[in-house]
Amino acid sequence: MWDEALLNAIRRALPNPPVHARNLFHLSVAMWDAWAAYDPRANGYLTNQKVTAQDVTSERDEAISYAAYSVLESRFKKAVGSSDSLLQFDEVMESLCYPTDNQSTSGDSPAAVGNRIAGAVLAYGLNDGSNEAGGYADPSYHPVNPPLVVKKPGTKLSDPNRWQPLQLEHMISQNGIPVTNGTQQAIGPQWGHVKGFGIPDGGAEGVPMDPGPPPRLGDPVTDQQYKEQAVDVIRASSQLDPASAVMIDISPASRGDNALGTNDGHGRSLNAVTGQPYLPEIVNQGDFTRALAEFWADGPKSETPPGHWNVIANAVSDQLGPNLRIGGKGVPVDRLEWDVKLYLALNGAVHDAAIVAWGLKGEYDSIRPISMIRYLGGLGQSTDPRLPSYNAEGLPLVPGLIELITAETTRTGGPLAALRGHEGEVAIRAWSGPKDTRSDAPAVTWIRAIQWIPYQAPTFVTPSFPGYVSGHSTFSRAAAEVMTAFTGSQFFPGGLSEWTTRAGTLKVEAGPTTDVALEWATYYDAADQAGLSRIYGGIHIAADDFTGRRVGSECGKAAWALAQRYYAGQAAAAS
Repeated sequence: MWDEALLNAIRRALPNPPVHARNLFHLSVAMWDAWAAYDPRANGYLTNQKVTAQDVTSERDEAISYAAYSVLESRFKKAVGSSDSLLQFDEVMESLCYPTDNQSTSGDSPAAVGNRIAGAVLAYGLNDGSNEAGGYADPSYHPVNPPLVVKKPGTKLSDPNRWQPLQLEHMISQNGIPVTNGTQQAIGPQWGHVKGFGIPDGGAEGVPMDPGPPPRLGDPVTDQQYKEQAVDVIRASSQLDPASAVMIDISPASRGDNALGTNDGHGRSLNAVTGQPYLPEIVNQGDFTRALAEFWADGPKSETPPGHWNVIANAVSDQLGPNLRIGGKGVPVDRLEWDVKLYLALNGAVHDAAIVAWGLKGEYDSIRPISMIRYLGGLGQSTDPRLPSYNAEGLPLVPGLIELITAETTRTGGPLAALRGHEGEVAIRAWSGPKDTRSDAPAVTWIRAIQWIPYQAPTFVTPSFPGYVSGHSTFSRAAAEVMTAFTGSQFFPGGLSEWTTRAGTLKVEAGPTTDVALEWATYYDAADQAGLSRIYGGIHIAADDFTGRRVGSECGKAAWALAQRYYAGQAAAAS
């Protein structure tokens, strides 16, 4: 009940993935410490008080609720949507018959136990490096590049390897709230300094894990990779075409089972749980890629990526009950024990994932695809010095995808006739902006490279923080590691989970033309699709995705290992 109440509050608030991962973790700590207070063996994370009770079940429920209520009331009293969120928190308490005005902290009553734990969590949060008192801002951060004005072609960069904020004519956050300042402000560049759960301290640089930098333009080792990964995003953009005749199998029979940090899998012939073959699902490629991009976008009015994995965890727990065996072994536990232990590990993992991912974002301050593609395209082509518009740092030419605009191709009836007057520039075949059901314009067509936009709402375009590494990829793999370890199986219950995007329900533009059922055999398959979705959405390059998956895996495994020590009473309280 309390996890769901927080997810609803996150959906109302401004989308800030690292802040909400922290909220999920701190709520989980409050509930875990209250549960552990009534267990003779388990250690609390921030407090280690032990109380006795005549009715442990009843008093434990009450202590958990007071701890959760006090934390959430404090965290959301100034948030967007606070009136509705605070009302829901009150309603949960009232539904459980707990007075909301009991603020006692003395003695061993359940309310006092819960209130003391909440006080410890809130005090910890004021000194954890997040700058909660300052609205989670980092006043020391200043972007090196001037804003990219999205409605104007091209862009200017002081450093083509660094993040560039966007300036939008009408900026609306992912949950539909208008933003008065049309220029993006970076979210969380200081987050690598936040206290984590199972990860090392970030040190002076705020980097708990450092896999090294992303590819960089002008770097003799990674320059070509930088350009190739920009080309990969353009290619993905070209596949967002519902008019395409390309049909693909998107079932677990053909997709998934990747090695960590790759897309090298080819699916599974059999469902390992049922022993039966996975049934093919043949759909239009453009419908699949758009449905994929939108499902995992986690906006608008979403619970953000870390919350999305709480939704998945709750659904899995419902399916597995009542046979709930932690780690897939031992005697079954009741749902409350299952939930508080799962949330501690899961939300410890996604909190750590936020710290690691945003620590790297702060350290490397890397560029996003919209700036990369517009900048490279504006320089020219880097393939052939004998052709016009040659620049060694321009876009590579790829026949049928990236081409020079010439007098021959812009002649009447030519493939680039619509770009007449721009001869000598670089054109790309890509998604050209949202289309409604009344438009006859093609979704994918030849456009000037300097006008490229990602598959996103025009009021959002790209998140307000650097690209490397992908938060989606890091959050998702961390959560998948915990779900695999906690349930004792990498497979979803029954060996299959799915989500159907109904025909005509896309939010960015009209579509899909038919129902599209996204399917996953394992938690890892789902996590990999979350990362891949950001390539089709035009938000990340492959280095952001694959590296995020790898560091996310480390976060998830470390969180699970530490959580087990708290379950067993073998870990000291955090400081």
